[in-house]
Amino acid sequence: KNSAKAMEKELVTFSLQEKEKTGIDRSQIFQIPQRKDLETKVIVVLGKAGMGKSILVQKICQDWSNGEFSQFEFVFWFDCKQISLPEKLYSLKELLLEFFVKPREGSKEIFEYILQNPAKVLLIFDGFKGLHDHENFPRSSASQPEKDLCSIKELLSGLIQKKILNGCTLLFTARPKDKLYQYMSKVDKTIEIVGFSPQQRELYITRYFEESPYCDSALKLIKECEYLFSHCYSPVMCRFVCFLCEAVLEMGEKTLPSTLTEVFLKFFQQKIMLMQTDVTATQNQENLATLARIAWCLGEKHQSAMKSDLIPSKEVKEFALKYGFFLPFAFPRHSDSEEEEFGSTFSDFVIQNFLCALHLLLAEELKDKNLTKYLSFLSKKKKPYNWLDLMPRFLVGLLFLQDDPYFCSLSNEDAKQSTKKQKTLLKYIRRLQINTLCPERLLELLCCVYETQNNYLLQHVALRLEPDLSFLGIVLTPPDVHVLLSILKRSRKEFSLDLQNSSIDMQGLQALVSLRNVTSFRASLSDTVRLWKSLEQTKDYELLKESTEKFVLDPFKAKTMKDISDLSDLVEMQEKMMNCVQEASGCTRYGIPAIRNLRKLEFALGPACGLQGLQKLVKILAAFPSLQHLDLDALSENGIGDEGAKSLSEVFPTLTSLETLNLSQNKITDLGAEKLATALPSLSSLKTLSLYNNSICDFGAENLAKVLPAMRSLRVLDVQYNKITGVGAQQLTDSLRKCPHIKNLMMWNPTIPYGVLEHLHQLDSRISV
Repeated sequence: KNSAKAMEKELVTFSLQEKEKTGIDRSQIFQIPQRKDLETKVIVVLGKAGMGKSILVQKICQDWSNGEFSQFEFVFWFDCKQISLPEKLYSLKELLLEFFVKPREGSKEIFEYILQNPAKVLLIFDGFKGLHDHENFPRSSASQPEKDLCSIKELLSGLIQKKILNGCTLLFTARPKDKLYQYMSKVDKTIEIVGFSPQQRELYITRYFEESPYCDSALKLIKECEYLFSHCYSPVMCRFVCFLCEAVLEMGEKTLPSTLTEVFLKFFQQKIMLMQTDVTATQNQENLATLARIAWCLGEKHQSAMKSDLIPSKEVKEFALKYGFFLPFAFPRHSDSEEEEFGSTFSDFVIQNFLCALHLLLAEELKDKNLTKYLSFLSKKKKPYNWLDLMPRFLVGLLFLQDDPYFCSLSNEDAKQSTKKQKTLLKYIRRLQINTLCPERLLELLCCVYETQNNYLLQHVALRLEPDLSFLGIVLTPPDVHVLLSILKRSRKEFSLDLQNSSIDMQGLQALVSLRNVTSFRASLSDTVRLWKSLEQTKDYELLKESTEKFVLDPFKAKTMKDISDLSDLVEMQEKMMNCVQEASGCTRYGIPAIRNLRKLEFALGPACGLQGLQKLVKILAAFPSLQHLDLDALSENGIGDEGAKSLSEVFPTLTSLETLNLSQNKITDLGAEKLATALPSLSSLKTLSLYNNSICDFGAENLAKVLPAMRSLRVLDVQYNKITGVGAQQLTDSLRKCPHIKNLMMWNPTIPYGVLEHLHQLDSRISV
């Protein structure tokens, strides 16, 4: 269980912190360097719901049918929500040649050929979320897993663990935090779909209205509603917004709804209410309520599909299919004598989320107070309804729309009951201790409150935000940024924002940084430098200067080569900026405050890149005039060795403010200690030097002993766990007598006899035993 959690952490770190913001072509998806061709290849495409993962795999199938990806002779694509019903059993043969496609003849020969040539087979499992409700997949108990019946979980387990069809290529699509982590060690390549840029949103909208008389006015109308335009970063939301915009323009209206809840309220109204009569209105309300209950029952199980014969009535089924809320599909038959079975699945995750919220609002068995538990802002455990991630927002939004004519036409909800539920929610949010919420829950609260468009609630939340707001490691989508912006503007407080590893886009970063009451911010270096370069190109020198003054870098921890490269880019950016800011402001000299004020730098690249990273770092260390603490000790050990110690010692004269230097656990020997000792006196402010757990022997100790009297600022020296013997220890002790400024010398070594060390301690109490 712990290892599974560690792998989940690894996945989150990879998808947020380590990822490069560079696009790849579809033709590169299956390229995996340094991989054995005979083994199963596992590729994962991550992306939030609605990002276009399904469209991508459909396009891959289409490209293959047109002659691309010629390494595959067979491509099979499965929608996980259709094949993951717990009661269904399959053999691999049935899954491939009954569920996906049924050959007219020769299915036995085709299957045998597939088993003998797995490298020519691509299996695509779209929407892995439908399979994530168990901590671990069971191992297949079938003696012939390719031919025996077993659950889809057993089949997938066998495929990933290379027990079945070893040598094939598996492509999974999943949401970023779905439970893929138990198999992260098996994944060869991870790709993330991040959605549309603002330019791509405009292109999509323009193409949608290409042959429409509203082509020009549609884009203008959507862009005027900034919140909805921000949601258009998601392809599926963009489609909904375009559909609604078209309907609004056809009716001669000039404004779009201001919240997502209103968008889908109006969407349902457009779908089912325009053509209905008084006779069908009540029937539609009943059908919708039943459909909402089905959505909730499936959603609680992390499902969106069911067998069609389980739908309560023929009328509800026809209603759902007629208006496009359901899509039908067929199950494979185990034998020709069996009757064909059909299933139904919700056509879209957003529709299911909206219907779930509608059910919670309409269900008579749910009391007012019970509604708030589905928001779970206070839950310390993982949100129980995080699979239905939009449901809480729709629920809160609907509670404040009970007077809306569209809502009244969708439901027969009693007005008094709705008002009572709304008051319960208001009371709940008023009592929330907002300052105790973790970043993820705080963001969820802000998004929910925004859906109400209630001035009191928005102001209430804005006034209770903490001045230090951290969204470290929390993905901030364009709609999240819009909500955060609108609420921060309502507050008179000054804010410090931590946006590191939040995947915020450049437009969002610029908007937040531009706020007057945001006085400081942290963000990833690459994003920040990219923003500054953009401002430089557009000659927006005023905002460029303002944002550099707000940027905070201290303390900085370098964990990858990219971190070192980004830091180098920042220093390089400072050189370029000096000229343009001087021209704009008339300053004779300008430096980026974050560089000037960096006091602590931690270096933790590990043994693989430690030396290479350090050699790149030393080239820019002189750019940080206030650097006081340089820590090269990492749990994974950087291993910079003697070569790294030599490179570092060469820049000591420039580190005039350095007070703490930690070189512990770096495989430094006598050679490196000699190079360090020669340059150490030039560190005029050094107070603490740690060489703990290296490979320094008596010769190195002798060189250190020689320079100790010249290191007037030094107070603490740690040379424990090296290879110093009693001889080296005596030399250090003799030197210590000439150094009244040193307060503590730690030199316990397994190679120094305890009696010798005890004797030296008695001679000088500053020596630690």
